[in-house]
Amino acid sequence: MPSDSAAVVEMPDKRAGAMSGAVASDPDEAPAADVATVLIVGTSLTAGLGLDPDNAYPAVLQRMADSAGYAVRVANAGLSGETSAGALRRLEWLLREPAAVVVIETGANDGLRGLDVDSTRANLVAIVREVKRTLPQASVLLVQMEAPPNLGADYTRRFRDNYATVARSEGAELLPFLLDGIAGVRGLNQPDGIHPTREGAVLVAQNLWGSLAPHLARLAK
Repeated sequence: MPSDSAAVVEMPDKRAGAMSGAVASDPDEAPAADVATVLIVGTSLTAGLGLDPDNAYPAVLQRMADSAGYAVRVANAGLSGETSAGALRRLEWLLREPAAVVVIETGANDGLRGLDVDSTRANLVAIVREVKRTLPQASVLLVQMEAPPNLGADYTRRFRDNYATVARSEGAELLPFLLDGIAGVRGLNQPDGIHPTREGAVLVAQNLWGSLAPHLARLAK
């Protein structure tokens, strides 16, 4: 989701800002041969807007993985203000390096802007397909996102249904709503009411951990 001053990011250079925001580990640093990469493609929610990089949820996931004994590198590819179309445009660059797991958190800014639901779905399909084409051995996890209720019940329902539809049709695993238990809770969000606080980011990581951990366990075998 965007900051107050953020617009949809339109960057002709795929490197420009592609890994801005919080970085759990340096995405340009090649991991050791025995360390698998978990790539999280996301918006400012992933980048950790307003937080110290070490407090963004990908960094929390890194610590959870370390504590569980999983030798993985969590790469934060969050970019503030990005729509699903923007994620698709920079995906080729993001997939330059191998990843064993790719987590896709996108579409929140589409919903905030009331963008066409069918276009968002087409972008999600294209993103999942590109990941599978480029990294055929990678696990692809699609994070459920929601549109704000002020856009009307029909829009929010169709937006929500996009994620299950794409996950089912494209063979991706659908993860829970990123902000489940956090959205709308004043103490867990920054003053903008959108981006989680440090405590909220911990809960975001916990929302994803139950789905992510089995994939990390398989990598350890």
